[in-house]
Amino acid sequence: MPDLVDPPGSHGVDVADLREKITWEELTRLWKKRFIVDDAPALAINRLFTMSQGNMATRDWLTEWQKIAAVPDLDLPFTYLRPKFYNRSCAALSQALGDREQYTTFAEIIDKAREIIKTNRAAAHEKSTWQSTYVEKVKTGPRQQHFAAVQLDSGEDPAATPASRDGDQVAAVQPRSNNKSRNNGKAKPASQAGNGQPKPWVKFNLTEAEYKYRGRYGCCYWCNSTKHKTSLCQDQGKEDVRPLPAPLMDVGVEVVDLHAFIAKIDREFKTQRYDPTLPTRVTTDASGYGIGAVLEQQDGDDWHPVEYFSHKVPPINSIDDARKKELLAFVMALKRWRHFLLRRRRFTWVTDNNPLTCYKTQDTVSSTIGQWMYFIDQFDFTPKHLAGLSNRAVDALSRRPDFCAMTHHAFAFDEELQRHFIRAYESDPDFATLYAQLSSDHPPAIHYRIVDGYLLLHSRGKDLLCVPRDRRLRTRLLGEYHDSRLAGHFGLNRTIARLRQRFRWPDLISDVTRYCESCEVCRRSKPRNRNPYGELRPMPIPQEPGLSIAMDVTGPFPRDRLGHDGILTVVDRLSKHALFLPCKYYSTAPELARLLHTGWICGHSVPEDIVSDLDTRFMSAFWTALMQESDTKMKPSSARHPQTDGQTERAHQTAQMMLRTLIRPDQKDWVDRLPDIEFAYNT
Repeated sequence: MPDLVDPPGSHGVDVADLREKITWEELTRLWKKRFIVDDAPALAINRLFTMSQGNMATRDWLTEWQKIAAVPDLDLPFTYLRPKFYNRSCAALSQALGDREQYTTFAEIIDKAREIIKTNRAAAHEKSTWQSTYVEKVKTGPRQQHFAAVQLDSGEDPAATPASRDGDQVAAVQPRSNNKSRNNGKAKPASQAGNGQPKPWVKFNLTEAEYKYRGRYGCCYWCNSTKHKTSLCQDQGKEDVRPLPAPLMDVGVEVVDLHAFIAKIDREFKTQRYDPTLPTRVTTDASGYGIGAVLEQQDGDDWHPVEYFSHKVPPINSIDDARKKELLAFVMALKRWRHFLLRRRRFTWVTDNNPLTCYKTQDTVSSTIGQWMYFIDQFDFTPKHLAGLSNRAVDALSRRPDFCAMTHHAFAFDEELQRHFIRAYESDPDFATLYAQLSSDHPPAIHYRIVDGYLLLHSRGKDLLCVPRDRRLRTRLLGEYHDSRLAGHFGLNRTIARLRQRFRWPDLISDVTRYCESCEVCRRSKPRNRNPYGELRPMPIPQEPGLSIAMDVTGPFPRDRLGHDGILTVVDRLSKHALFLPCKYYSTAPELARLLHTGWICGHSVPEDIVSDLDTRFMSAFWTALMQESDTKMKPSSARHPQTDGQTERAHQTAQMMLRTLIRPDQKDWVDRLPDIEFAYNT
């Protein structure tokens, strides 16, 4: 087959004559194959792992799945597509379809779903446009009640007839249109009660705001109590509470009682309000995939949820232990509900990690946990342990097993692979002894066990497969979790996290590091995230001794009687001749210039260039002006690269080593030993 990298070379012709050897259609086909363009199976698989119904209508949802199922050469069986369709579809559709095992083909599911959505509007998952409706109840007797026209902001069909929780049959009546409106087409304000009738809050001696507040929360308009209705209040006035005429309503229809209707809505949406006076608890849980938390409050004997919270574990925390992940879940929950929990009375923190209930008694903690504990101390709470089996609500929020579904089927364990594992266990230096002990009649009681010939390690609530030191096995595993079509050639951290969820071997990190660094596809396809390194510029070799020197100040040392506590080291870069001149470690630039003049320049000559580090004294305006007057060029080293001034750095190490061998125990005679060290160094 022709090579796309060098088509002329593969055909033995020049570029101008390539059109005679290969057609344009053949070249286009090779280009698409080389760069994976229009690869329908790969695009379908990517779409499958990212799609969810969400707010999509079921008709469009079924069309999307039909497109995926109709892709040719799609290497995914029906038994794999069927649970994905059930899990990603809305709850009403999945429930209406029934048992998934009754369907043998994907066409049967699509046909059944299209029949269901014709009559089941919840399964159709369609949102109609908003229009005002009036909630009313069929009249069952001569009893008169307060009425109100209630507008429902709902996405359901206005023609539907829902039923309230108390068994009342509620009908939806469309508003009547009146082209000859008194307000010339403008909407009637909310404060207007009717045709010439007094405002309803006047007879209760209330303001409009008070009237709306009591009506919203189902309170009595006379005494502001929630234990009885307004019509049954004993404190009501002497005047009769007569119902207002019903505008825009049909004759013989009684409207639903406003207070009872609002009370029902209040009970139904009770979970969406937070009451700072009620007992509160925060329940958290974490796994290798995500973090889950629930904010609950106690109303009477029951706990009702106020808000749910779920978040993916950050990649930097994916390899942490279970205790740190559980503490991270609590920190993120506190940040989420800080406006609820900060500066309130004591609440309860519920976790299934028992050691975290005593997290403040740890002797040593890392810097990250220390910062979290500093943040947690702002809140007033009591930790409480709850068994993992009872912690179901947040456990469901933190468990996402479908994240690793793409790798479940990638590595198939057949009989040949099983025999290969057993032979590798018996010859492996890490697992051979352990495998022999567990294979005996009396295996030791440890966290390892053998199942079907495989060595498993029980860690953090799950079994990890121990992989022996076999190059072919480990290379195959690394390829499946990094190079396969469903792995995506992710980086080092993601590949390590995926392997640690299923496997365990001693050199896992180093093996993954070498494999990812040697991946040619990653090198060719992934962009560079940093600037290229600059060119190396070696220092030129001086032509004569004394033309180029290197100098630096080292210290501080014990101060002598003259105040010296540092050494100015000057080294000739060609002859390696060195001078060790005592000085003050924090000398100013003029003092160092005077010492360099008397110590080196008077005995040798003025150098042409001086190599030094980025010391502020050598970079000062005084030193720069002095070097210009003496026609000397400064060559400072690069930032974070002390090797440029390596000559003086090495001389410092040698001088300090020789000083330690000669000075007295009190270390106060080091200045007197500098001439001896200088003589020994230069000879």
